[in-house]
Amino acid sequence: MFLPVRNLAKINFFVFRPKTYDTSHVVSTNYFHSFSTLPFRVCVESDHFMSNRSSAKAEECVDLHGKSDVDVVISKVCAANTEDEVFKSLVHDSACKTIKITHGFVDRLLHRFKDDWKSALGVFRWAEACPHYKPSPELYDRLVDILGKMKQMEKVNALVEEMCESNLVSLNTIAKIMRRFAGAGDWKDAVRIFDELGKFGLGKNTESMNLLLDTLCKEHKVEQARTIFLELKSHIQPNANTFNIFIHGWCKIKRVEEAHWTIQEMKGHGCRPCVISYSTIIQFYCNQYNFHKVYELLDEMKTQGCSPNVVTFTTIMHSLTKSGEFEEALQISERMKSVGCKPDTLFYNALIHSLGRAGRVKEATRVFLEEMPKNETSPNTSTYNSMIAMFCHHRQEQKALQYLKNLENASCCKPDVQSYYPLLKLYFGAGKTGDYITKLLDDIVKKHHLCLDLSTYTLLIHGLCKTKKCEHAYQLFKDMTRQNIKPRYLTCSLLLDEIRQKNMYDEAEMIRDFMKKMKSS
Repeated sequence: MFLPVRNLAKINFFVFRPKTYDTSHVVSTNYFHSFSTLPFRVCVESDHFMSNRSSAKAEECVDLHGKSDVDVVISKVCAANTEDEVFKSLVHDSACKTIKITHGFVDRLLHRFKDDWKSALGVFRWAEACPHYKPSPELYDRLVDILGKMKQMEKVNALVEEMCESNLVSLNTIAKIMRRFAGAGDWKDAVRIFDELGKFGLGKNTESMNLLLDTLCKEHKVEQARTIFLELKSHIQPNANTFNIFIHGWCKIKRVEEAHWTIQEMKGHGCRPCVISYSTIIQFYCNQYNFHKVYELLDEMKTQGCSPNVVTFTTIMHSLTKSGEFEEALQISERMKSVGCKPDTLFYNALIHSLGRAGRVKEATRVFLEEMPKNETSPNTSTYNSMIAMFCHHRQEQKALQYLKNLENASCCKPDVQSYYPLLKLYFGAGKTGDYITKLLDDIVKKHHLCLDLSTYTLLIHGLCKTKKCEHAYQLFKDMTRQNIKPRYLTCSLLLDEIRQKNMYDEAEMIRDFMKKMKSS
């Protein structure tokens, strides 16, 4: 969750300057304690949901060129607190009336407010009300996802009713609804949505059944999914994807024996286990650092005539690196080449990360500058982030800044918040606060229109407390809580201690109340 733009004007965001300076986005962030910017996220899932490895990143890579109209809207949204205020501020603004509304324009705004449902909903309603414009089904789906992610399920239901009246509900819509219900702990509502597919003009078939099973398994409801499958399989034919979903689900809840058994069940239904079937179990063993089992499965795949793919090798390399087995991790690259498997961007991200962790900075740089271009593999934001984080870890500030500048000027990708995190951390660690931090925050918020995430908020608040600037830290804390970004308990405790020392009694009471609520929940 991130800091929505509409409240940036309400805090003294340039935290190291006088208060006259006011101004107007999946591996865990614990990796930052070494140096990584989480260069990639290895997800081995069912083949239906992995047909394009880059699809998740593609959704994030929204074209942000030609920002002028977007900036006009953002500036109007800043002063609003509710979706109604956002809507009214845009409807009654003369500059907004001259903007040509297109699907791409609305998509950029929804992307901008993807973690701020009030602004997203207000902007969508404004666009919807503009003459001669009707949002596409894909934009409705995106808004459904934004509302669902923020657990605004009543508003999701209301929006879906609107969509249903206009026959805009697709299986993609259903996927988003079911996943958000399940993610909010309402897995039975996800099942209800499946039961009501006919209401939306959709059928119960293998694809929709797999969608439900996948939703439940990802939320650890594998036994419930299994019960539903046993009821449905007599009149809905399972396919390989069905069993891969269960393999992933059993591994997710650490019942790997059932995953192995599912491979046998799969064969009994005439479905041949594929690279995803085996790679899912390999990922489980990688998470357990049981590399003996990993290599056993690689041998079994060879026996079955099922070659590992780049996802398999990326998974293994990442886990070996995480376990500190740097040299063995780097040997995976040679093993992959020996079977003729071509590297992709995510693999190179893992390789650069492994080289960096092994202290082989020159080799990592060579991979970025020479090997990737030679193999016609383009870097993405995470590739640049890995390089920036590596240089920061080795205190090569100028090289980190140069790669950040290169990323800002790149045509294929742009910075995200994680691009700046290593530099913020480096500056705090070196005692470089003041203008150094201000410049980075200025670039994040004003130049690239990015929002702070939990880890960046946490870093800033901790850094401010340590430099005795708790007043500014408290302003950031207030904004976090206002936007339902839940600070860590340690952050609250640290801030409370600093606030007490400044005799800020009202603020201390507010933090204590918040901490009590955290404990009770």
